Amino acid sequence: MADRMLQFVRLSQAQPEKRGVGERRKDFGEIYREFEPAAAAQQASRCSQCGVPFCQVHCPLSNNIPDWLKLTAEGRLEEAYEVASATNTFPEICGRICPQDRLCEGNCVIEKGFESVTIGAVEKYIADTAWERGWVTAPRAKAELRQSVGIIGAGPAGLAAAERLRSRGYQVHVYDRHDRAGGLMIYGIPNFKLEKEVVVRRWRSFEQGGIRFHLNCAIGRDVTLPELRERHDAVFIATGVYKARDIGGEGAGLEGIVPALDYLIASNRDNLGDTVPEFASGALNAAGKRVVVLGGGDTAMDCVRTAVRQGAASVTCMYRRDKANMPGSMREVANAEEEGVEFMWLAAPEGFEGADGHVSGVRAVRMHLGLPDATGRQQVVPIKGSGFTQGCDLAIKALGFDPEDLPAMFGEKALTVTRWGTVKVDHRTMMTDLPGVFAGGDIVRGASLVVWAIRDGRDAAERIDAYLKEQAAPAAVAAE
Repeated sequence: MADRMLQFVRLSQAQPEKRGVGERRKDFGEIYREFEPAAAAQQASRCSQCGVPFCQVHCPLSNNIPDWLKLTAEGRLEEAYEVASATNTFPEICGRICPQDRLCEGNCVIEKGFESVTIGAVEKYIADTAWERGWVTAPRAKAELRQSVGIIGAGPAGLAAAERLRSRGYQVHVYDRHDRAGGLMIYGIPNFKLEKEVVVRRWRSFEQGGIRFHLNCAIGRDVTLPELRERHDAVFIATGVYKARDIGGEGAGLEGIVPALDYLIASNRDNLGDTVPEFASGALNAAGKRVVVLGGGDTAMDCVRTAVRQGAASVTCMYRRDKANMPGSMREVANAEEEGVEFMWLAAPEGFEGADGHVSGVRAVRMHLGLPDATGRQQVVPIKGSGFTQGCDLAIKALGFDPEDLPAMFGEKALTVTRWGTVKVDHRTMMTDLPGVFAGGDIVRGASLVVWAIRDGRDAAERIDAYLKEQAAPAAVAAE
């Protein structure tokens, strides 16, 4: 092993080459070029093969990262893919969009002093190679089971559960209100981070494996939850959270103030070739406009970088804390800065100004960081007399997401939710108060990462499998 691994002492960290800023500002293509095989093997060989791999410990999926890095360094890519896909339903997606700087790479043992192993880029390389060489197969069941499972939501949690359950032989039906499977992976995340063909090919593979998709099907409008419970032996709720948090304040109703998700969905649909009236009219198009994005998370970074590509006159990100306290990926912040986004730190919006019914500026106040609160995070305190107005023609609110009112939406008042509006479950079984109805992903934990949604989906599949086997046991005994 020594001659292949632990090469961090002589090899520097290197990410795949980025396309030039001038080039990538003009289109929505992914910004990183493909890893050359030799470069990927070299970067994988930098792994120190820790006895206690903190990269794996801090991965929500507990991916066996040291093993697939070693296999990549040795050129055994098919085996590397088998190891990576054993714990991760979508390694090609996580390799692209996971905030590795906060998870695996941020906890790499060699990070202090030698810089971390480029785990995400190698994961992407392994999975993309697997697709190119035909190693990725559709989920196949060893034996078909009569029991069926209905899954509400075709996002990462729902799809991860669907793949696991189908592999065990269940009849799996996925319901989604949109016209494509993928959830926010299709409509929320821009192409420059995740090209849509990457998601579509998984969706098609799942269809080939016998997973049945019911798209343009809204629960509560086209079918109710009680009806789904009649159709299926178990139901898994994996809707995610889509309700945008609002800022309110004076002028909040002016035209030109839009939720982040509406803006991103319009852009992604346009890139997919759909007709989007709000985009064509300019209401959800940043071209030629002064854009201000409110918020500091990954969604805010998606918005500012999308606005740059749409040809905005200027793009400003306004965040009430400083750069060190920003919740978004620092890698994404760096990419945005390279592409010309201006960051306005320690500035909190208070309201909006307008002319002729349209927004013309964001009224804000300067902030400073005070004493830590009960969570240990520094409080933000307004500075008296520091108010100012930042001119804009389009204000995008990227302040986070809350759950929709699922009991009312689904036509099932008995579905219990928490005081935050998330679905209440028994965390040991992932089952709601309704027998046979399970829930997971953002609709239970609140807005979070794709990788956590995948973890929840896979865990839910285990719990559902155990539940269905338990339900089937008395019938089997009676038949004997």
